Amino acid sequence: MSSYPRRPPLGVLLLLAFGFVLLAGIGLTLPLIVSLAVDAPVSPWGLLWMLLLAYLIFTLTLILQHKQAAWMLGLGLASLSVPIAVILFFWAGLIGGLVGAILAAGLFWSLRGAAVRAWFREP
Repeated sequence: MSSYPRRPPLGVLLLLAFGFVLLAGIGLTLPLIVSLAVDAPVSPWGLLWMLLLAYLIFTLTLILQHKQAAWMLGLGLASLSVPIAVILFFWAGLIGGLVGAILAAGLFWSLRGAAVRAWFREP
């Protein structure tokens, strides 16, 4: 029997929740990107959205499979909270920026523990 934890640590759960919320947000804005493709089949916004979508799906899949590479990709996923904090600052002022900064700090802080590193055990 394996000595690895069956339940993911809080940092992994927080990262998965953040990733799935981003995935849902991209899914909701996808009709806008598709409507832009009518005018120009290859647009910068379309390329950005497709790259972000591919990165999210790949990272979330590796996290769920406990792969070692998912830890570094998870840090990259957590770094997406920094531009979100800036966007929240411009949309909602100081309160929005504070919420975004707390989200970013919480994501990075929760990924530092040894339990999180132990979760990513598969080569």
